[in-house]
Amino acid sequence: MATGTTTPEDEPRRSAATLAAETVALDEARELPSFSAQFASSPRGAQLARRLAVRHMEGWGCPSASDASCTVALVVGELAANAVRHGRVAGRAFGLRLVLDAAAGLVRVEVADAASAKWPPTAPPSSYPEGESGRGLLLVDALAVRWGSAPRRPVGKTVWAEVPISTPAT
Repeated sequence: MATGTTTPEDEPRRSAATLAAETVALDEARELPSFSAQFASSPRGAQLARRLAVRHMEGWGCPSASDASCTVALVVGELAANAVRHGRVAGRAFGLRLVLDAAAGLVRVEVADAASAKWPPTAPPSSYPEGESGRGLLLVDALAVRWGSAPRRPVGKTVWAEVPISTPAT
């Protein structure tokens, strides 16, 4: 006898693109405070993205020396550096978007680049102790509640991370 209830196995699976679109739609429906900007795909652009993220965190009530602001700065710095190093396409900028969800105690960091062929691993890679690089996603994984990536239209990808914060005074 059918009961009309469903189990998780019965529900259709949603793609990363669908989940990303649903998240953006939810953000827009709740009119959460956000900041978006484009930056040159260069080390200087990554540095500027990090500095502007800290400035916006201050505007949202998180002083630059606070744990929340420093954590967001580290995550923005790592994702922006990865966009410059691994996602650079000549003549194309990378984008940064921050969304404050004070009710959830989160800041969502999104960094978008134009490289469709290069995707981050689904889990942070293991790193050799004496290696000079390869720890960025390990850091993001340690600092974020969750992180992932989604396709970007018309080309590229968006790598995102949700960073926990104490609720700022907004």
